[in-house]
Amino acid sequence: MQASSGFQGRTAGLGLALVSAFAFGGSGVAAKPLIEAGLDPLHVVWLRVAGAAVIMLPVAWRHRNLVRERPALLAGFGLFAVAGVQAFYFASISRIPVGVALLVEYLAPALVLGWVRFVQRRPVTRAAAVGVVLAVGGLACVVEVWSGLKFDLLGLLLALGAACCQVGYFVLSDHGGQDGRDGGGKHAEPPHPVGVIAYGLIVGAAVLTVVARPWGMDWSLLAGSAGMNGNEVPAWLLLGWIVLLATVLAYVTGVVSVRLLSPQVAGVVACLEAVIATGLAWVLLGEHLSAPQLIGGFVVLTGAFIAQSAAPKPPSGPVASGAGSGAVAGAVEGELSGGRAPH
Repeated sequence: MQASSGFQGRTAGLGLALVSAFAFGGSGVAAKPLIEAGLDPLHVVWLRVAGAAVIMLPVAWRHRNLVRERPALLAGFGLFAVAGVQAFYFASISRIPVGVALLVEYLAPALVLGWVRFVQRRPVTRAAAVGVVLAVGGLACVVEVWSGLKFDLLGLLLALGAACCQVGYFVLSDHGGQDGRDGGGKHAEPPHPVGVIAYGLIVGAAVLTVVARPWGMDWSLLAGSAGMNGNEVPAWLLLGWIVLLATVLAYVTGVVSVRLLSPQVAGVVACLEAVIATGLAWVLLGEHLSAPQLIGGFVVLTGAFIAQSAAPKPPSGPVASGAGSGAVAGAVEGELSGGRAPH
């Protein structure tokens, strides 16, 4: 009975991870026409996060105990996994193609392995190191370094910033799913994943409100339309796509899938996000990648897959269980995904 239940849980987790990958994969395609129509990237990010936060307010009220029990988790999730990833990613796609921005983000496994090796001073497997080398080499093909880095350097740096922030998504998603101890040393149940998302969106919206200053936005643009590869699409429809599908649905299914599977398995499935987003950008936006870029993209995804699949072994003996180290170490032992961006 337990084996059957475990299988059903893994099957459900895999299905949710696939839904999340498809939902995340479409956000860049829906957001870029709005940006090209005149909306500032930060305003699009604010609309996305604030709209999702409003939808999740009833959930936040239901799980209001989280504010008292897990304030650091909620603040970190909102700052890094929501506000940071969204802002950097949308700013990057305003300057470089959606597919390129996504593939840059798949350097995240390299960043995680660097943390494990040089900060935590834990050994990493040879396969993981090979995966990182492949990812970096593939990225060189994606940005066509032989052409003198033809892509906008700032756009690439912004995409790299999104990669740094998105690591926090899987770290915090996994950390929030682990049992722990409360302040009195008693056993503490893991926080409800949807509650964490709700408060993460609220925190992210608050941070982005200060940064984006939406009161200066040209709201009339939302009543118009945006061009999508020669076709005019209502701006409100694109915004609804971004808020409901690419944010609320994507985050809920993504975090729950991490709980049911693991960061390692969910991260492998997340590799599909770049494929989905690149394919949608090709069909809907007309962003064609060259043959070397497609090959490089395949190499990046292969390297990310290997790096995520080659989890470092947990250290033997006593391990410090501080809040900061526990959050990262617990997730890294499953190896983190490089692909949880607002694609």
